[in-house]
Amino acid sequence: MNLVELGQKIRALRVERGMTLDDVVSKSGLTRSWLSKVENFRVTPSLPALGEIAKALGVKVSSLLEDLDKRPEFVLVKSGDGLHVSRDSESSNIVYESLAHERPDRAMDPFVLTVPAGGGRSRNLAHEGEEFLRVLTGKVQFHYGEGVHELSAGDSLYFDAATPHRLVNPGSKDAQVLCVFHGRSQPLMAKSRKRRRPATS
Repeated sequence: MNLVELGQKIRALRVERGMTLDDVVSKSGLTRSWLSKVENFRVTPSLPALGEIAKALGVKVSSLLEDLDKRPEFVLVKSGDGLHVSRDSESSNIVYESLAHERPDRAMDPFVLTVPAGGGRSRNLAHEGEEFLRVLTGKVQFHYGEGVHELSAGDSLYFDAATPHRLVNPGSKDAQVLCVFHGRSQPLMAKSRKRRRPATS
């Protein structure tokens, strides 16, 4: 299951129906923070959890999974043809450009991140899997756990993404970073909760 395409599909369906995350929470009984992680491809939802999401959106589970198992042997993404992907827009102004979007069922997710001058992510976040970063242009700060690392063009990192982390650009010029994400194959179970009246997030 490719987390990027799944998360984008769920978000698109929710927005298309004029629903907020809280609307989906009230209809599914799942937590708001967990649903946000699903939309931002940070966790792998279990099949029962997908069923709750599908029910809240008024669709079948099969429609959420449709086309996620396609696996062309070879894909070529020409310069400028990457797919811009939305992620954590409430806490980050980093632009994500997916470089492998034409192969949905993939083991890795390569992106080019554009970190605007004076921008980045406002708080550390963790997710499943492992990541590789290589700074292509400019300079960034990489916050990992309690540490802060200064990175320049040509520097690279490989790390466990379960430790909270973020990229920040304190400089006056935009920076670009190659990011390759490798997710876990074991899905995480969503923590459901008993619905209260009135429902809250």
